[in-house]
Amino acid sequence: MARQYFGTDGIRGRINKKPMTAETALRLSIAAARTFAPQGGREVVIGRDTRRSGEMIEAALIAGFASMGITPVRLGVVPTPAVALMARETGAALGVMVSASHNKFEDNGLKLFSPDGVKFDDTVEEALEASMSAALEGDYAAPAEIALPRELAGAPARYVRRCLDTLTGARDFSKLKVVLDCAHGAGFETAPAALRELGAQLTVIGNAPDGVNINAGVGSTATGALKAAVLETGADIGIALDGDADRLIVIDETGMEADGDQVMGLIAGEMHRTGRLKGGGMVATVMSNMGLSEFLKAEGLTLARTKVGDRYVGEHMRAHGFNLGGEQSGHIILSDVSTTGDGLLAGLQVLSVLAARGGKASDMLRVFKPAPQKLVNIRYSGANPLESDRVKAALAEADDMLADRGRMVVRKSGTEPLIRVMAEALDEALMQKALDHAVSAVKAEDGVS
Repeated sequence: MARQYFGTDGIRGRINKKPMTAETALRLSIAAARTFAPQGGREVVIGRDTRRSGEMIEAALIAGFASMGITPVRLGVVPTPAVALMARETGAALGVMVSASHNKFEDNGLKLFSPDGVKFDDTVEEALEASMSAALEGDYAAPAEIALPRELAGAPARYVRRCLDTLTGARDFSKLKVVLDCAHGAGFETAPAALRELGAQLTVIGNAPDGVNINAGVGSTATGALKAAVLETGADIGIALDGDADRLIVIDETGMEADGDQVMGLIAGEMHRTGRLKGGGMVATVMSNMGLSEFLKAEGLTLARTKVGDRYVGEHMRAHGFNLGGEQSGHIILSDVSTTGDGLLAGLQVLSVLAARGGKASDMLRVFKPAPQKLVNIRYSGANPLESDRVKAALAEADDMLADRGRMVVRKSGTEPLIRVMAEALDEALMQKALDHAVSAVKAEDGVS
């Protein structure tokens, strides 16, 4: 069934344009209430990030759930992993996060979590899609059963405490000079609070949200400001969150960036050394660098790969007994503690290792030498170019060029009209040749120069 609403990570799009409208939020809440209320639980926890449209979408969700007799519990501005946590700890029927993650304020989105705090699989999303189309035509709660919304006081503090309780290594960060970039987003209060409690010498940027500046020149997808701040303050390390604080990028003391692959490699090595790594390795997506796989292999560990999307990583972890997984983009799941990507949680693990070892972040975060890899995003306006026979043939030719010396991943974005073409190989010239061949074919099909 072709999807009208759900993409790679929930529902996302330009606000006030389909699919990301208040009507969509209303339909979703009513459909979700009909789907999940019979399974138990008469409450739903709702969090949001700092973007201007968040309260509007939250209000539509509240109206839908209340009309069905399900009590909406407002968490306020909290990170996405806090919604997953509160869904688990409160016995809610589900959790909903209103956020478009790393996108600018013009976009918004909806992420759903089960009572266990995990993102729903494709089967559940397809059932919700089917129910949403007729959501406004069914029965509602009787007048006396309309629910009254309430607020859950202290949810941010509870989330911070859970993150701090996870630390098994060094907990004294007083010797660490840290710059934290909160992306003017959902972690602008919780992340600084956690690091201050651990004694870090903290400089915070991106912590003055005004509804429109979320991810604007700050955060994990725009690390220039953080790099400059690290160098200016002489910090030991910098950490950038994204708009809903479920991912991070780390900057070392020289201003160089360490992506999610390097961070996962560091955490995997530390967990393996201390006997805490489960499953004999870790889980990542098809986008993770070959260098990570080679590093793990040298440690006697395996790397399992999934489709892009941290929910697919989480599903594989739960099915096969892994407790570490994530994405190159910085979504990192530590499933002994959390059920979804968590930027603060991952950042605390990195800082704990740095505090324990001493030395320089630049040395610690060079876990492996990355294989030459390049990603090209191609925006298209017409039909999906990947459905063209000419493009399919060209991509097969590019794969043949790489053979067993590299790999190529080509996919349509689940949140934007983009084709993402990634190639990597140990030989950089070969990688570039195959990438150019594939990109040219995709661009030619859509008339992009």
